[in-house]
Amino acid sequence: MNSIYFTEDHQLFRDSFRDFLHKEVVPHIEKWEKTGQIENFIWKKFGDMGFFGLNYPEAYGGSNLDLFYTVIFLEELQKVKSSGFAAAMWAHAYLAMTHLNAEGDERIKQEYLAPSIAGEKIGALCITEPFGGSDVAGMRTVAEKKGNKYVINGSKTFITNGVYADYYVVAAKTNPELGNKGITMFLVDAKLNGVSATKLDKLGWRASDTAEIAFDNVEIPEENLMGEEGKGFAYIMQHFALERLIMAINAHARAEYAIDYTLEYMSQREAFGSPINKFQALRHTMVEHATEVEHCKLFNYAAVARLNAGEYVVKEATMAKLKSTKVADQVIYDCLQMLGGYGYMEEYPLARLFRDSRLGPIGGGTSEILKEILAKMIIDNKDYQPAVKK
Repeated sequence: MNSIYFTEDHQLFRDSFRDFLHKEVVPHIEKWEKTGQIENFIWKKFGDMGFFGLNYPEAYGGSNLDLFYTVIFLEELQKVKSSGFAAAMWAHAYLAMTHLNAEGDERIKQEYLAPSIAGEKIGALCITEPFGGSDVAGMRTVAEKKGNKYVINGSKTFITNGVYADYYVVAAKTNPELGNKGITMFLVDAKLNGVSATKLDKLGWRASDTAEIAFDNVEIPEENLMGEEGKGFAYIMQHFALERLIMAINAHARAEYAIDYTLEYMSQREAFGSPINKFQALRHTMVEHATEVEHCKLFNYAAVARLNAGEYVVKEATMAKLKSTKVADQVIYDCLQMLGGYGYMEEYPLARLFRDSRLGPIGGGTSEILKEILAKMIIDNKDYQPAVKK
């Protein structure tokens, strides 16, 4: 841990958080994976320990710490044998709450951000739609102004925490004819009439609830508009760098966990009279993967350091997610192979890791979309600037 990025205080936090996860989370993981529901008590415990407020203002119960505490938070969550649980935690803390903090007014921050930091309210970010996928500008959900209210109609899908959320941060078109310049962000309480959530059955991330959300003539007060009308697309783009870095960090951390587990297994598993970690073909495969993961990790750390310093790192964050998620998938694929038949058994962590990791190149922007974004920057000399000036 002695590096240019982590201090002794960071290490103390890592030790403390790791101990918390081992005692409070790991004993419940198998139940949550089977039921697909994370029990409410753990949200409050995270809040009580301050884990949801690491980089949020002290005025709302946060700690206002640098982003490398968030890196540790993400890395350690990947080691509890449930990427679904990890996703529920970071989607709440860094997707929904990021918008509350950036675009919410003082009332919204007091009524929703502060309770979210305390683990008393669960949030979900609603952007992706059934017919839009990664095409954010193509969304069809609309919000029509009627007097002192907005009426929202439409649907969202693949929403992490969608079933059990207390509130949604929703992107909707207030001026559909303006395309991406007609998108606005809203806060929608989950208890409002016309809001319904349907749980989706997923390949992986089984512990987290993922839902399709329907809005049928949902009336919200005009003060639930977040930021300025028509600037929703700019807000979404502004936060994509952090989201992509989160996905990249998750990827390098789960790949690192897979390697550590596999190397331990290889040291104990014997074939033809010797541990399988003595066979050159297997040794060299693991060395190549360890090298790739280390490259990803150091690149990701460098991008986080620049983001923490206030730089706009959309290019680096996009590269980080693209490469790290691809590497993680291949690493975990080969690690499972090292376990032979045991790798295919549910009682061993590689089977779950294999399923969970596959979402990496899909969620938060597919790899294909990210390649085209990078092609515009690298080949077409497109210069993306911060959509919203700080």
